[in-house]
Amino acid sequence: MQSRMRNPAVVLSDAMRPVQEILKAAHSGGVEPQTLELVHLRVSQINGCSACVDAGAKTARKAGVSEERLATVAAWREAPYFSEEERAALALAEAATRLADRPDAVNDEIWDTAATYFDEKQLAALVLMVGVTNLFNRLNATTRQIAGAWG
Repeated sequence: MQSRMRNPAVVLSDAMRPVQEILKAAHSGGVEPQTLELVHLRVSQINGCSACVDAGAKTARKAGVSEERLATVAAWREAPYFSEEERAALALAEAATRLADRPDAVNDEIWDTAATYFDEKQLAALVLMVGVTNLFNRLNATTRQIAGAWG
């Protein structure tokens, strides 16, 4: 496989810094780093972004996510390795990524469950993480960025 071009945020270098600032802001919102990394990985799996799945698994390992959790995040509903808080974050991430799958993609039940575990600042961090991950997924998948080629 060969990429179609360099990542657009690299080609237009003025784009990379603001995206990195959003990612930095998401990490400053008070959500456990492992939870944010699991969210990033799950969103990237949904979007089929091999570059982000690869990078996300590596970053999650560095944040201390176990191999069992990495291997089962795609099946988090059935796997015993996730806390209720992480499950709420993953449900929110999936719903916010699959917006076109149903009319009320992020329904009140999903939102309210997440809001029982996360305060407004933490919810903002989760939503920003989902958004920036979706952005990177779309940039990378569209241009066919190669897993492992970045960094």
